[in-house]
Amino acid sequence: DKKSWLWVVVTQMVTVYKIAESRAGKEAKALLGETSKGIVGSDRFSAYNWLANQLRQICWAHLVRDFQKILEREGASGVIGRHLRQEGEEVLALWARIRDGTLSHADFQAKLPDIKDRIHFWLSVGASCPHKKTSKTCSRILNVEPALWTFAAHSGVEPTNNCAERALRTAVIWRKISFGTQSDSGSRFVERILTVVETCRQQDRNPLDFLRHTVIAHRTGQSIPSLLPDTRLCYSTP
Repeated sequence: DKKSWLWVVVTQMVTVYKIAESRAGKEAKALLGETSKGIVGSDRFSAYNWLANQLRQICWAHLVRDFQKILEREGASGVIGRHLRQEGEEVLALWARIRDGTLSHADFQAKLPDIKDRIHFWLSVGASCPHKKTSKTCSRILNVEPALWTFAAHSGVEPTNNCAERALRTAVIWRKISFGTQSDSGSRFVERILTVVETCRQQDRNPLDFLRHTVIAHRTGQSIPSLLPDTRLCYSTP
């Protein structure tokens, strides 16, 4: 059996699945396009390090989990982690209020500079921490620090990649009950069907109708229906 990885890219109107034998950056480049100018929301996985910080949004849900790991360590790490987690949770709480209409974007922007300063301070303290894991994590986050705040400057960008995590869950459940694929052609079929079904759901289209029209168009020499409306925001995860 060959070990494979399931990738997913979620835009506002289209979701694309890919089953690949690698988690390397080349797979992310192939899916996202090296010359794309869209903003990518992802975790800090190294496969996305080729992306410019201004075109990237680091997932705050993942960051809070990183901060929790720091908090659970003894000594100075625990103090650093407690402050970082507190600030990270505050970011997500404020964003939730923006989404439910109880906080204006202007008020959020007014609160943001102090939050950014506090997070930068504790990341800097963490980068000098004697605990190697804490120091390494904080240093790596500082390297992509501008990408922590892309969502605050660009309308429509979310601070998490939760939409990609939800899309992955659908495919993971399918894999558990079907035992995966047994061939390359099987993998291509599954990733394409998953893409069609999830994208049709996003666009409030019937996937069976889409597939029927696609088959008819192919057999009669007509133009194949498209799943690709224009979009520029995407959220990715392997």
